[in-house]
Amino acid sequence: MTYQSFEDLIATMTPEICDNMRRAVELGKWPDGRTLSKEQREMCMQAVLAWEAKNLPEDQRTGYMEQACKSDNGGKDGAEEQPVTLRGPDTLQ
Repeated sequence: MTYQSFEDLIATMTPEICDNMRRAVELGKWPDGRTLSKEQREMCMQAVLAWEAKNLPEDQRTGYMEQACKSDNGGKDGAEEQPVTLRGPDTLQ
């Protein structure tokens, strides 16, 4: 199937396709074992995020954090801010 635009792709995605893309991004490979290229991984992640934004409530989307975790009040509620370290797949053991 050929898509005219990225929006066409998102419009035709099903929850199952989104789950398969999300899993491929997480594992770095397709269900048949082929490795995702850097470009495929980036495109799949963009597609997953765009599909979720159109089809899921905010609290079910990838990367959602509850309001209590967000530091939008400058730490005035007594909670200390904690640094976050992001690790790529090369640093996971």
